[in-house]
Amino acid sequence: MEKEQLTLESTLQSVDDAEAIAMREAEKAGFEEDDQQQIGMAVRECMVNAVVHGNRYNKKKKVHLDLEPSATGLTVVIGDEGDGFDVNSLPDPLAPDNLMRQSGRGLLLVRAFMDDFQVQPRPGGGTEVHLRKNLAR
Repeated sequence: MEKEQLTLESTLQSVDDAEAIAMREAEKAGFEEDDQQQIGMAVRECMVNAVVHGNRYNKKKKVHLDLEPSATGLTVVIGDEGDGFDVNSLPDPLAPDNLMRQSGRGLLLVRAFMDDFQVQPRPGGGTEVHLRKNLAR
């Protein structure tokens, strides 16, 4: 199984492309259709965050997508070239004041769909999210 590394534009088309690529890789890795969909949605959410919040649609900034299938699952790393952010500073999407907001639930879904989720500063600037989904045995 081969690692795939892509550099994508800061566009919504890249979001669609990344989702499709992740779902294809998940299928090749042996995930069931429900898991493929969850991986696709998690990648989509993180890509939207990278394009919209990280790079702010800046055409000079790229989104970096790494997919690494293994015998035990799939690891996805998505990095932007933005100013970075602290995941702990985000408002709680389940707090009563935030329930009706249009945004803020994406990372909640990502955490629910993936087995591991980490956010860290990206080497060279920006933010990097690490996603992992384990194959059911």
